Amino acid sequence: MPSICVLDNLAAEGIELLKGDSRIQFDVRTGLADAELSQVLDQYDGVILRSGVKITADSLEGNTRLKAIVRAGVGTDNIDKQAATRRGIVVMNTPTGNTLSTAEHAVTLMLALSRNVAPAYHSLREGRWDRKKFTGAQVAGKTLGIVGMGRIGQAVAERAQALEMRVLGYDPFFSASRATEIGVEMFDDVDAMLPEIDYLTVHTPLTDQTRGLIGSAQLDKIKPGARLINCARGGIYDEQALVEGLSRGVLAGVALDVYAEEPCTEHPLFEMQGVLCTPHLGASTEEAQTQVAVEGVQLLIDFLTTGSIRHAVNMTPLDAQTVASMRGYLDLAYRLGRMVGQLDASKAEACRLEYRGDVAERQTSLLSSSFACGLLSGVLDDEPNIVSAELLLRERGIELVEDKRPGRGAFASSIRAHLTTRDGDRVVAGTLFGENMPRLVQLGEHQLEAFLDGHLLIFQHSDVPGIIGAVGTICGRYDVNIAQMAVGRASPGGEAIGILNLDGPASSTLIEEIAGHEAISRVRCIELPAAGSLPLWLEPSKG
Repeated sequence: MPSICVLDNLAAEGIELLKGDSRIQFDVRTGLADAELSQVLDQYDGVILRSGVKITADSLEGNTRLKAIVRAGVGTDNIDKQAATRRGIVVMNTPTGNTLSTAEHAVTLMLALSRNVAPAYHSLREGRWDRKKFTGAQVAGKTLGIVGMGRIGQAVAERAQALEMRVLGYDPFFSASRATEIGVEMFDDVDAMLPEIDYLTVHTPLTDQTRGLIGSAQLDKIKPGARLINCARGGIYDEQALVEGLSRGVLAGVALDVYAEEPCTEHPLFEMQGVLCTPHLGASTEEAQTQVAVEGVQLLIDFLTTGSIRHAVNMTPLDAQTVASMRGYLDLAYRLGRMVGQLDASKAEACRLEYRGDVAERQTSLLSSSFACGLLSGVLDDEPNIVSAELLLRERGIELVEDKRPGRGAFASSIRAHLTTRDGDRVVAGTLFGENMPRLVQLGEHQLEAFLDGHLLIFQHSDVPGIIGAVGTICGRYDVNIAQMAVGRASPGGEAIGILNLDGPASSTLIEEIAGHEAISRVRCIELPAAGSLPLWLEPSKG
């Protein structure tokens, strides 16, 4: 009989679900860490936890029994997914359980901040009747900017519109058609939105792109008197910049539920006027806790009793044989998605995937999902997987359409992606050499053959002599080694393109110098997985 261990406090409804299922046995063992946690993990088939326990590579070392870890919540930062994957342990989460609670908390902070609810209450408790001191601002007729238009962002937009607010949005993967449908005005970048907003809320993961998204430079552009709210992840706002913005009077208020370092009990913001802070309460409602507990327990029971996998963040539910037979093409599709997403997916409306040759007779729906994973990589809290990615794209109004033609063209098999944006199409195509060597064979109108791995420096240039040598010389001056090089042109003497695979990332100064060459019109860098590196959900189990 499968056994389950509850590692964190769980809503009573989740415990009752465990008690009522005769197919499993369970124990509740909370507060574990280090060696004691490692020992317990090797005694159960599945565990469920919230954020209070950290499952590290060390705690999984030597584990031979554990099959599944379920996070009753969204974020899985407290779980070493790489280590779990290496041991064939499925990691699942409950991505929808706290959507409404978090959205409601963001709106709550916005309203409470606007009406000075907290300081007015404290003043009253201290025996003062300071009506004039706490005159607030109404939100009706004001403009709310939302960064991140996923489930939570859309829920906030709906509630803000009910409060008669104008809603602006920014999301690199949210279609104009979907925005029109829900009545949100979309912007191409955050900075352009800032002069128009009275309130700003963020509902995006903390990534290299979103860290410090609002800093001193942005506060110089923001509408004076704006109020900022964050119920997503600490670090998206530069907290020191918030202090300075309040001190200078640029900001009228700041409301935070999350912080760069947690737990956070001391902070310069806590001593300032116009600040409202809560201790990470976004998902802390009875309803959300109940929902994630019930959903998490059910995920774990279903997996241990039937083998069903839902909401896995580190592997696909496909059988090992299917994955093994398609791994090379799945990797190719994923890398093409990663690449086109970095070219210019911020204005994406639709995507058509063309499958040619032998690959057209495979399970192309899986390949399309793998492409979607790559396209959304870095956009979400957790790396999307083959199960969830296409659904997440559709939620943003971006549909994937397949075009399958078994007849061979220039290659035995190829995958071509046409990403339709408001500024035109972005086209990439690739093929597979052997079983596991993905190659780029088309970029825009240019035919070429380039390695789809590592650090890619792409430069568009006039087809004149000396360009390749000039770029190579610049790279040498910055001590950047070129591992591979590919060039392509539409016609002699016209526009051409070069792709360099570099041994390391290109610095901004190197890029600026290359871009300064008179014959080069555009330079951009693409970061892809290293050769042989696979997304977690595609790695073969080694357990």
